[in-house]
Amino acid sequence: MNRLILSVIAILLAKVIFAQNNDCLEDFNYLVNRIKNDYPGYSDKVNEENYIELKQLEENLRININQYPDSCRIYFNRYTSWFKDHHLRVSNNQQNYKFKETEQFEKKYYDIDINKLSKTSETLEGIWVGFRGNFAIIGQDKGRFTGVAIDYIDYEKNQILFDFIDVGNNEYELITFRDYNNYSPAKEKASLHLNNSVLEIHGDTRYVRQSKDPAFDMALLMSYFPKYPNGLNTYPVATYLGDSTYYLRIPNFYSNLTDELVTKHWEEIMSRPNLIIDIRNNGGGQDNYYQKLAELCYTDPYESKGVEWYSTEGIIADWEDDIKNGRIKKGYEQNSKDLVNEMKKNIGGFVLNPNYVNDEIVERDTIYLYPKKVGIIINKNDASSAEQFLLAAKHSSKVTLFGNENTAGVLDYSNITPKELPSGKYYLWLPATRSRRLPDYPIDNIGIAPDIIIPLMPQEQLFNRLDDWVYFVKNYLEYNE
Repeated sequence: MNRLILSVIAILLAKVIFAQNNDCLEDFNYLVNRIKNDYPGYSDKVNEENYIELKQLEENLRININQYPDSCRIYFNRYTSWFKDHHLRVSNNQQNYKFKETEQFEKKYYDIDINKLSKTSETLEGIWVGFRGNFAIIGQDKGRFTGVAIDYIDYEKNQILFDFIDVGNNEYELITFRDYNNYSPAKEKASLHLNNSVLEIHGDTRYVRQSKDPAFDMALLMSYFPKYPNGLNTYPVATYLGDSTYYLRIPNFYSNLTDELVTKHWEEIMSRPNLIIDIRNNGGGQDNYYQKLAELCYTDPYESKGVEWYSTEGIIADWEDDIKNGRIKKGYEQNSKDLVNEMKKNIGGFVLNPNYVNDEIVERDTIYLYPKKVGIIINKNDASSAEQFLLAAKHSSKVTLFGNENTAGVLDYSNITPKELPSGKYYLWLPATRSRRLPDYPIDNIGIAPDIIIPLMPQEQLFNRLDDWVYFVKNYLEYNE
């Protein structure tokens, strides 16, 4: 009987592995074909000298996928990274991926008596406060602890959030049960800080040990600098730095945030001779969201190069599917249809959008007296539309760029849209346009250099605080004022 059970288990495992292999290989083949047929940079980057290298990479990755099908995304991005275009990449499809029946996980619960929890801060045990609510940690045997919801968003009372294993030096191996991942177990790490008053889940979030003062707890939670942050943590700021300088921090161009900040503080900006625009960690967005900022910088007319759309059967099919299913932004439906019609006239080539001026001389009506000097702070994380803003700003005699290294260099192939891979688990982010600056003025993998090197240590985790880079630029602009 035992042999029969083992045989059945072996067969089931083999079927699971076979299915994983098939899904992963099917996704990979789709990925390779879409890039070959529909990536506007393919013919620019693949030539007789490196074609064999690319084909060898494909074969090696197929071998790896067969051996380790649970590492699909790693191999997909090894392939996309060969093209050295950070717009071209693969991400998880967190929203649309439906868990299969075999992947459903039961919620786990643990009854607790809050009154019996330890009041000391020597271990994890106690009540913890976070951005989503409160939970308790109960000590088990052999250095194990369980985190249980008290009043926590998207969790029921007494539902288990975490299992901790003490590995020494205030560090813990961690099993999390994420609500967005159908409460499936996942391995992570955690650690205690500030005399055991702060608990960090590495790369995710933080909690503070509950005290008798809720205001103190929230102040500590909001003010603490993570040792293991969950991102670059850059927030918008608008403030004056004395009578001579105004300061704006713009973390992205994904919304009307920039226009709103500039409009709200217009009089304060216009009453000072110096303006600092801090775009560190700005990964881009859309060009139309920095136009008000560009107005402040403008002094001289300049030529702006547009983009050309790659016309392939795959891209045309994507457009037509989006139009048919109402996925086009309201007001842009006819523009999309006009572009598709233009593409159909030149399959395999590049076309211009018939509804836009592509290469133009930008000449604005107004050159503002103030600000007279504009210092723009940049770093290696500035990309895409942030770099497009810098290209426009650099034409101004008011503008000086400050930093200690070039920007990311992610601009030549743009207008990325997600293409769902066959398994539904991943998205391929595929550019659809090529800049008309090419081949004479490439930005990809080169970036934009600062005019003035800041000789101070960089600070990536900016939050909403002003650091010494800001004051360096302030002092530079105000010298000999």
